[in-house]
Amino acid sequence: MPTIERMVLSNFKKFDSLELEFDPELNLLIGDNEAGKSSVLLALELVMSGSRSRVETIGIETLLNADAVRAFQAGPCTVDRLPELFVEVYLSADKKPGLNGKNNSKILERDGLRMSFEPVLDFSKDIAEALKEDPTNFPFEYYGVQFYTFGGEAYSSVKRHVRYLAIDSSRIDSEYAAREYTRSVFTMHADVGNRSRLENAYRQSKGEFKNAQLRELNDKLMDYKFGVRTSAKANLESDLVITEDEIPIESKGKGRQCFIKTEFALSKKGVKSGLDVLLLEEPENHLSHATMHQLIERIAQSVNKQLFIATHSSLISARLDLRKAILLGKRGQQARLNKLPSDTAKFFMKAPDNNVLEFALSRKVILVEGDAEFILLDALYQKHSGSTLKKDGVHVISVGGTSFKRYLDLAKLLDVRTAVIRDNDGDYQKNCVDNYAEHAMPHAKVFADADSKQRTTFEICLYEDNKAVCDEVFRTPKRKLEPLAYMLANKADAAFDLLLAKETELVAPGYIQEAIKWINE
Repeated sequence: MPTIERMVLSNFKKFDSLELEFDPELNLLIGDNEAGKSSVLLALELVMSGSRSRVETIGIETLLNADAVRAFQAGPCTVDRLPELFVEVYLSADKKPGLNGKNNSKILERDGLRMSFEPVLDFSKDIAEALKEDPTNFPFEYYGVQFYTFGGEAYSSVKRHVRYLAIDSSRIDSEYAAREYTRSVFTMHADVGNRSRLENAYRQSKGEFKNAQLRELNDKLMDYKFGVRTSAKANLESDLVITEDEIPIESKGKGRQCFIKTEFALSKKGVKSGLDVLLLEEPENHLSHATMHQLIERIAQSVNKQLFIATHSSLISARLDLRKAILLGKRGQQARLNKLPSDTAKFFMKAPDNNVLEFALSRKVILVEGDAEFILLDALYQKHSGSTLKKDGVHVISVGGTSFKRYLDLAKLLDVRTAVIRDNDGDYQKNCVDNYAEHAMPHAKVFADADSKQRTTFEICLYEDNKAVCDEVFRTPKRKLEPLAYMLANKADAAFDLLLAKETELVAPGYIQEAIKWINE
């Protein structure tokens, strides 16, 4: 089974250049909107497809990098300066005849596929005249697409060197997507000889229907007769549907469609049919929480195929192993999590639902220990910074005290500026200094009150610095507990009561003020 080891591209959609290395089993593409996750999947799909018609349907004007076009138009508009686009897929080194060669940008002797868009040189004179007449009119129409192996052999969609399937949940219920999916699955499960036999039998059955069932009706007609379509647009592949319990899956809800199509592609039957690569675009769309867990389990059990998954789901990213993740930034930067410690990766796979993806996509994060700090931090931040968390791009994530180190492992790899706000729990030196010695880094810092005797928790510190406010809110005739005792026994409720009653009057403990100042330095 060929696997994709690397992809190199130039001037493709948002990327002026990009090089990614891939895991032979699972690759999780994570990133914010417009980071290029879908573009990476599309680049892989197009180069594996060898389909000119697919490229023409999308349009060269949408595939060629817009900045490259603008850079061309900003300089001399000559034919030799026209930008070129290419996508290269480097396959596992089997040295297959026809696939192996040095026809790639790195001039490496490897098995691989290359798709390129270049100006057609036969039209150089026409292109030059068009540019001279109107330099702002970019000559997209004079570009041609070529598919070549690294061995220099042309290939097309008739014979695919890599058997792949692409599922885009955003198009899951469109008629075109359903037809293309069914056609791809049919091709995957039936070899060329079997497909030809079935298509021939299907065409003959249409002829028999015309001769037997329509004869009586046609005998009554004079000049015009009824027939049955037997063209390429009305063949077996276009008429096939996939059913569950005799019901076409197109008639089911979007969530069920998405699950069935993905599960079908992941099924063990895929091993027999030889599916090499599966591309999944946001498989979490339309799925309930329970169904999402089922899908994750099916993906985790998948064997003998290479998976590429673009996702916004923390659940999918964490449960399927963060070490398989590739983080794409909006400016084309990338970070791999394959160096994440094994115990941390396993922790996120087993831990309750978390905000790991929110953390990975953030530039500045404040980690807090409990609900009380999370509830009040926005108000405390505004009072002491004069700004807001949203305006400053600071994300607040509540994690269990034992999880701080796990997130700091991520911070180390992703260079996320991270402030940890925690209780000293009676020993500042041990719990807040020595405990994080191995996680010391310039862009991460632990903040806690240094008084290990009197100020051991957030609630105590908050009360000591806001006695008058807390006494006013929590000292009532019907309440037996003293204000501090009530705050310690009802942490989240007490924080919410303070937020509603005294939001603008609360003073943050000193260590939180330090964290607020540091996170924006």
